[in-house]
Amino acid sequence: MVAVRHQYAQVDGHRLFYRGAGPKDAPVVVLLHGYPTSSFMFRHLIPLLAEDHRVIAPDHLGFGLSDAPGVDEFDYTFDALTDLTAQLLDQLGVDRYTIYVQDYGAPIGWRLALRSPESITGIITQNGNGYDAGFVEEFWRGVWEYHREQTPATENALRQALTVDAIRWQYLHGVPDESLVSPDTWLHDAALIARPGNDAVQLKLFLDYATNPPLYPQLHDYLRRTAVPVLAVWGRNDEIFGPAGAEAFATDRPDAEIHLLDGGHFLLESHLDEVAPLIRKFLSR
Repeated sequence: MVAVRHQYAQVDGHRLFYRGAGPKDAPVVVLLHGYPTSSFMFRHLIPLLAEDHRVIAPDHLGFGLSDAPGVDEFDYTFDALTDLTAQLLDQLGVDRYTIYVQDYGAPIGWRLALRSPESITGIITQNGNGYDAGFVEEFWRGVWEYHREQTPATENALRQALTVDAIRWQYLHGVPDESLVSPDTWLHDAALIARPGNDAVQLKLFLDYATNPPLYPQLHDYLRRTAVPVLAVWGRNDEIFGPAGAEAFATDRPDAEIHLLDGGHFLLESHLDEVAPLIRKFLSR
């Protein structure tokens, strides 16, 4: 049984939680979680990868068991979250690694890659968007409206995403057998999102999401220029980031390995037995 360690690091005055496992001298895989979850989403995957790899899965500031300072204490942007992630990896002595990105983990991962292309040995994207084609318009319409104008009406529409019902939907939509998804997932996430002041944190990040699509052309150039290996393993029923987002990676990485599985946004909860072997095979190359 692989031992998974649950640890904290002090980074730029903030306490960040992370899960770590595997030999310290092994190739590194960094798992970057999305909204509204944390490294908790990787609790079952980490032991499956850690026999041959050093696995590091941090909780972003404001999420999971990491500190969650208010918006008056920290300027929550994807640039700032990337800064903290980079500093954490530096503290841990990690300068070469494969990234696994999902949802919010993608814009953080893309920034890490663009800042330090030589550090990235591979990209695993699991419903981690990098193309305009991936956006499902019905889901994102409210977010784009909030970007255009911050009013009580547009804010209230996004506040619905912070509710237990909305978080439950993120886990269950597109999953053929919902009984495979433990209620622990959405209840765990909802409890942490509901901490006092965290609503403002999440609204700030919803607003800053507008900075991510403009980075896509730089990402695409990076993919073409570096020929970094790419594995896209995607829940094809995802109503947040659709399967076109996975297929688009072949535009800039024609040899990208793309798998569309019969699941939703949080594929590890329902299809771990299919996803893990694909990742292990990819990492072995």
